[in-house]
Amino acid sequence: MPPGAEIASSPFAYGALPEIPVEDVKRLEELSRNLMQSALKSQKVLSDVMRKSLEGDQSMLPQADPLHAGPEMLQVWENILSDPELLMQSQADLYRGYMDLWSGTMGRLMSGEAKPAVEPEKGDKRWRAKEWSEHPVFDAIKQSYLLNQRFLMGLVSGVKGVDEATKRKAEFVTRQIVDAMAPTNFALTNPEVIRETYETRGENLTRGLMNLVRDLERGQGRLALSQTDMEGFEVGKDLAATPGQVIFRNEVMELIQYAPATEKVRKRPLLIAPPWINKFYILDMRAKSSMIAWLVEQGFTVFLISWVNPGPELKDASFEDYIRKGLFTALEKVEQATGETKIDTVGYCIGGTMLGTALALMAAEGDTRIASATFFAAQLDFELAGDLLVFIDDEWFKEIGRLMDAQGGVLDGRTMADTFNMLRSNDLVWSFVINNYLLGRQPQAFDLLYWNADQTRMPKRLHLSYLENFYKKNRLARGEMEMAGHRLDLSKVTIPVFMQASREDHIAPAASVYRSVKLFGGKAQYMMAGSGHIAGVVNHPDAKKYQHWVNEALPDTLEEWLAGAKEHPGSWWPHWRAWLFDQSDTMVDAREPGGGRLKPICPAPGEYVKVRS
Repeated sequence: MPPGAEIASSPFAYGALPEIPVEDVKRLEELSRNLMQSALKSQKVLSDVMRKSLEGDQSMLPQADPLHAGPEMLQVWENILSDPELLMQSQADLYRGYMDLWSGTMGRLMSGEAKPAVEPEKGDKRWRAKEWSEHPVFDAIKQSYLLNQRFLMGLVSGVKGVDEATKRKAEFVTRQIVDAMAPTNFALTNPEVIRETYETRGENLTRGLMNLVRDLERGQGRLALSQTDMEGFEVGKDLAATPGQVIFRNEVMELIQYAPATEKVRKRPLLIAPPWINKFYILDMRAKSSMIAWLVEQGFTVFLISWVNPGPELKDASFEDYIRKGLFTALEKVEQATGETKIDTVGYCIGGTMLGTALALMAAEGDTRIASATFFAAQLDFELAGDLLVFIDDEWFKEIGRLMDAQGGVLDGRTMADTFNMLRSNDLVWSFVINNYLLGRQPQAFDLLYWNADQTRMPKRLHLSYLENFYKKNRLARGEMEMAGHRLDLSKVTIPVFMQASREDHIAPAASVYRSVKLFGGKAQYMMAGSGHIAGVVNHPDAKKYQHWVNEALPDTLEEWLAGAKEHPGSWWPHWRAWLFDQSDTMVDAREPGGGRLKPICPAPGEYVKVRS
């Protein structure tokens, strides 16, 4: 046999290789070329980002550890490592989980079926691609990650010998790390990205790199993650389009009066104070979901405060300034527009915190203009304020103060957006990293995400006093808050109160809102809706979504309240409408904006809401 004959006859020899279709060869060539170009371009992007960051204003960039969680993490892990019982139990659970995973994976490879060792949490959208459940390898990767996630979070949540604030911060930071390390966030372990890379010959990675470059340029070296197409909507046309007029404007707000949709309207006007952390049009999105439009259709004369998007000129504006120049001035102007001296009010989120504070101040000053108060997802007692309590220690105060000083005395909207996005990082951060950068797709036009990205700035004095007095010291609930020479006492507030909470609210937890409703001295009703901070509030009856619970009593605890509550399907808005009409049901002829003593300045939604941060 001549030399090489044995090799040549092997099926793996060059001459014996099966013929590869020309199309597949071209696909592999294009894939290789695109991957090489992406690698080269990514190196240039990184060098450009580093150069621009060094050339720019360093004080505008966030610190590597803005929460300054290092000491807390060290303390927690020292306590974990010194607790042999916790370590042994956690390691035993992890070992048992991996044994179940191993046997299940082998069984699935053999028979195609096996019981999973661990399941994702309900509502975890990261594993929607069919391969995570149908392909044995990706299913094993998923379960391995979930076992490790359970192990790490279990260690931190089970630690002993640390105070609640330290444990809360360690849990939050650990959750951020665990979420970041999910296999869904990496190209080589995400089946959807692998499939897209093969089908597009790697063009998805090139497109994703260009998306990354644009976001870095927009953020001037700081990643400004795109969540939606910011050119997909126009405020005043697609959103915030309910007809009305701005009838008053000062340095902190515009007051909008909406046009009637019925011949008769309820005599008592309704004034809404939305949060100044976001734009007001969450309450006036598209017509099919707009609460403002619905209220007008129900026969209410609706007025709404549209807060200014403040610049450095308002850096010294205080919480009392927003009450007096915002809410109190609005009450005065509503009276001028309608002739009514008794007004129903609504406060949403921080707007509700302001409303509750204002009611205590009005009780002290003998001001009786507000006839009833409704609160949407608002807290007055911050003892159980949830994940945002992570951001109220001294180190975070220093960090946020540093950022506001660098920005001329205001907190930029992007910092606020980043903070809230961290609370739901899988939905509001990592899902867009995958979509924009790994899959190379453009963010879609989505009204709720457009609103979420249309953030506002906040004055330094106002924001720091809010964090200090409410989140950090809980002074209003404890009866320790002072304003205009008065000690504020919510038990002196005896007007009717309606307090809405949402079951899955992570910003104003239902238990926190329940503690808040117990502070009032008059007749108060607590109502809990399904869903969260936004969808729990903005749930048009026509959508026929979610549910709500009603219980007229106010027992000591939320658990007791729930035990006696009755569940009702759908939106809670009709129930609230009935509550308002129970307070006053006198009807009068419809009022047109400008029909009173105040003449229109410009059409709704006004000018302040259109100012971008």
